[in-house]
Amino acid sequence: MSVQRVALITGSARGLGKRTALTLAASGYAIGINYRHSAGEAELLRREIEETYGVPCSCVQADISRPSDVSRLVEETVGKLGTIGVLINNAGPYIHERRLFAEYKPEEIRYLIAGNLGSVMELDALVLPGMREKGWGRIIHFGFGRAAEAPAWVHRAVYAAAKVGLVSFTKTLAVEEAQHGITVNMVCPGDIKGDYKEKRIREVELITDERSPRGRPGSGEDVARVISFLCQEESDFITGNVVDVSGGLDPIRARNGGGPPLPEERSSSTDA
Repeated sequence: MSVQRVALITGSARGLGKRTALTLAASGYAIGINYRHSAGEAELLRREIEETYGVPCSCVQADISRPSDVSRLVEETVGKLGTIGVLINNAGPYIHERRLFAEYKPEEIRYLIAGNLGSVMELDALVLPGMREKGWGRIIHFGFGRAAEAPAWVHRAVYAAAKVGLVSFTKTLAVEEAQHGITVNMVCPGDIKGDYKEKRIREVELITDERSPRGRPGSGEDVARVISFLCQEESDFITGNVVDVSGGLDPIRARNGGGPPLPEERSSSTDA
């Protein structure tokens, strides 16, 4: 990078967001950490980033499902670090319990739609003026495997609908903002489970996963390195894309009865 860019990563105290923050910090980005409940983890990550990579780092508590928190998150991050050049929309609420759509309460529907679609659009709108002024920006949305195909996802109707709507928004915003030097892409993690979301590839490459066509489990670094590539200066011709990072696994088909059963794990974004 010719100048230091500021990257805001929502839900980044733990999981995929944390691994992404560390990866971008290693590339020289100033990092804006966002968390909802994980204050201790966020502060430890801030110290690790500043001490290990020597880049500025801030922590801001905010629940991205609340509009007032969304605007405060951007204001505080800009105040501490400067104009946001990279926005990684990692956070998003998710209900682990398997439910038919008819079993959702209206407030739960609103919460999932707001956190996974509405807040993402609001965050994008808030950072776009600064990106346009600089003539450069990178926006990354998070989806789920095969989101671009709008598949049925039994027991996940609301979450899936929000993410599939985000696919269309990703493609539209990419076209609208291309002339301003801003790229917009979506990354769709596969079935990356638990602690593996924070691991490096070398930590999982010798572990066998019989469900994965690749033969090993996915790691947080598998996802973070794709995000890092999309954020590079030279990646300005890559926009409006939906990238599956799955090792060849089709998790939706498996969960819907078209393949071996998978554990009920959240594999995409986080709400740390």
